[in-house]
Amino acid sequence: MELSRRDFLKISGAGAAGAAAAVALSTIPDERVSAKHFPLDQRGVETPTICCYCSVGCGALVIQWTDEHGEVHRKIEGDPDHPINKGSLCPKGQAMYQIHEVDGEINNQRVMKPLYRAPGSTEWEEKDWDWMLETIARRVKDTRDARLVTKDGTKTVNRNEGMGSFGGGELDNEECYLLAKMSRALGVAYLEHCARL
Repeated sequence: MELSRRDFLKISGAGAAGAAAAVALSTIPDERVSAKHFPLDQRGVETPTICCYCSVGCGALVIQWTDEHGEVHRKIEGDPDHPINKGSLCPKGQAMYQIHEVDGEINNQRVMKPLYRAPGSTEWEEKDWDWMLETIARRVKDTRDARLVTKDGTKTVNRNEGMGSFGGGELDNEECYLLAKMSRALGVAYLEHCARL
C-alpha cells in the first residue's frame, strides 16, 4: 500500500488529536465520585474491609459506634479511597451487615450446627460434624462411582454426569478456585458460578 505525504500527515494529525483528547479527558475530575460522599459517622471506629459477595473485591468501611445508652451500632459504607469502587457499593455489598444483624438485632436465625433431614422426613435433626462429613463424603463417592462415564466412543472422558456444582456469590476467589479444582477432580462437567466475571 502506497502512502502519500498528505495521507501520512492526515493519519498523524488524527492520531495526535485522539491522544490529546484522551489526555484531556483523563484530567477531568470524576463527578460521579465527587458528588457521592457518604456521611460517615465520626463517633465510630472505621474498619476497612472487602466485600465478600463476588470476585470484584469492592472496598467497604465497617463503622461501629456505641450510643448514649450503651448499645452498639454498625453500618457499612463504600470506601471512597478504594481504587475499585471509589465509595460505591451494589445492593448486596450495602447489605453485608445483615450477615451479622437483622433489623438491628443479632441474627439468631443463622444455623450454627449441622442439621440433617432424612429422605421423606419433614423434621430436621442436629448431627455432629464428624457424622455429617462422613455422610457427605460417602454420598459423593457413591454418586461418582455410579455415574462416572469413562469413555465416549473411543475417547476417554472420565465425566461425572451425576453431579453438578454451582458456586455462590459469597465465595471468595480462593474458595471458588478450590471448589473448581475439587469438582474437576471428581469429573464434574456441570460446573458454574453465579458471580464469575
